[in-house]
Amino acid sequence: MPLSSLRLLLLLLSPAILTGCSNLPGFPYRIDIQQGNVVTEEMIAKLKTGMTHSQVRFVLGSPLITDAFHHNRWDYIYYFAPSGRVAEEKKLTVFFENDRLMKISGDFPVPSTFSEPDEIIPASDQPFDSIENRDNLLQKEINDNPEIDFLKQNQDDFYKGRE
Repeated sequence: MPLSSLRLLLLLLSPAILTGCSNLPGFPYRIDIQQGNVVTEEMIAKLKTGMTHSQVRFVLGSPLITDAFHHNRWDYIYYFAPSGRVAEEKKLTVFFENDRLMKISGDFPVPSTFSEPDEIIPASDQPFDSIENRDNLLQKEINDNPEIDFLKQNQDDFYKGRE
């Protein structure tokens, strides 16, 4: 084979060889991009109607978006773009009414247990004849109820440290 035909063959095959090298997986390297709140179906299964703001925040974490004009709506948005693959976006919106969780909507299925609220503790029906009587009744409700909100149990200790 003459030298000129070898050069011609090499010249014609070099673009094909270089094109094959340019399609290597992971080249160039792209990082995974993860943004927002990670919300799982297990977390949503823990939600019940009638939960307070702090209970929902404990289960789901702080919302990504709290609208100043719709204070009764919290939005949780999760965005994940794995390198070289299709991005995934999931949204969850929780709605409150009278400071209690009433409705959820979004990309997750609503669990069947969501509409069954846990037992809501009624406020004492006894009238307060003095502040001491009120404090005693409130303390009795706290002591009788171990599932009362964690923030309320530790509120006094928190503020004592700031004085």
